[in-house]
Amino acid sequence: MEITLLVVYFFLLTCVLLFSFFQLQLAVLYLRNQKKTRIAIAQPSMPEDIPYVTIQLPVYNELYVVERLIDAVSRINYPKNKFEIQMLDDSTDETSEIIRRKVNELKSKGLNIECIHRVDRAGFKAGALKNGLLSAKGEFIAIFDADFLPEPDFLLKTIPHFSDKNIGAVQTRWGHINKNYSILTRAQAFALDAHFTVEQSGRNRNGFFINFNGTAGVWRKTAILDAGNWEADTLTEDLDLSYRAQLKGWKFKYLEEVISPAELPVTLNAVKLQQFRWMKGGAQNCIKNYKKVLAAPISFKTKANAFHHMLSSTVFFFTFLIAILSFPMMLIRNYHEEYELIFTISSVFMITTLILLLFYAIPYFKENKSLASVLLYPVYFFLFLIFMFGLSLNKSLSR
Repeated sequence: MEITLLVVYFFLLTCVLLFSFFQLQLAVLYLRNQKKTRIAIAQPSMPEDIPYVTIQLPVYNELYVVERLIDAVSRINYPKNKFEIQMLDDSTDETSEIIRRKVNELKSKGLNIECIHRVDRAGFKAGALKNGLLSAKGEFIAIFDADFLPEPDFLLKTIPHFSDKNIGAVQTRWGHINKNYSILTRAQAFALDAHFTVEQSGRNRNGFFINFNGTAGVWRKTAILDAGNWEADTLTEDLDLSYRAQLKGWKFKYLEEVISPAELPVTLNAVKLQQFRWMKGGAQNCIKNYKKVLAAPISFKTKANAFHHMLSSTVFFFTFLIAILSFPMMLIRNYHEEYELIFTISSVFMITTLILLLFYAIPYFKENKSLASVLLYPVYFFLFLIFMFGLSLNKSLSR
């Protein structure tokens, strides 16, 4: 029994270490490209023939934030005759009445905005986006969730990148308007900042697959249709469509320097629900698309990083099992001295923590450069680890 537990335990530690090596690779690639990016990147100019854009706002029972969202989108700086706003409303509460009132108000001011209300929520968000696409006039489709507040120059900073006909989607970085609200929001921002700097940029700048994050981005309508349109058979329809589009040969552009402010969930239940959806959706996406990735005419390195991306939720399952096995491991170490050498050698797995310490330091110190921030980083990092360990059971259930 002891041998079996030891084998399982060290297998799990090895898997987590392997995951951390992929994270280290992304960190190195990100840092290597920073200087090159600062020199090379220039904002493309808007084409003379300004393209028509459809802005889709999928909403479900968001009565506290929907008016704020509509107001923010109505202030977008773009020729009024070159964009339309679709309120994709699946709400069953007072949200629908707020939307109708705001739509009528803005229409009277000359804004091209309409409400598409569905009684049947078939396909949920994916279904709403697909339904809106049927009447969308835009060559490009910008999407914002209800908790976002897009800046007025959002389209001016994103649409020019589609001058490259191979670009199927442009994704911007999420900002956090309530980052300092609580320890919970700080922990979320700590994790998301690493994804939206090191992971997204590291993958995108080296030709690996990235994902449209479901909001705060723009799609080329042709790319959506060519990839098979929105599908609702996974909980992360955005990741699914992203992979299907990239497997079709479409390129994605990630704009780290363009920030789209958003509100982080402030309750633990909301965070758990969000994390569960992301983790389970990632696993579903891997099951759905892994054969296509294996068969795709792309490099081995790109395939390996694609699987690391799709299977990232697995690390939380492994972490949860490691935590469960830590108690029997302590008993084995105390009562079986013959295994002491094995436990001594196992200290090599501390490398995992060191890699993660470096990985999350990159976005943190990019935003925080004071001496106080340096001293506080270990505190934030270990609070983040506690937060992630605390959610590991919830995330493991998503498997």
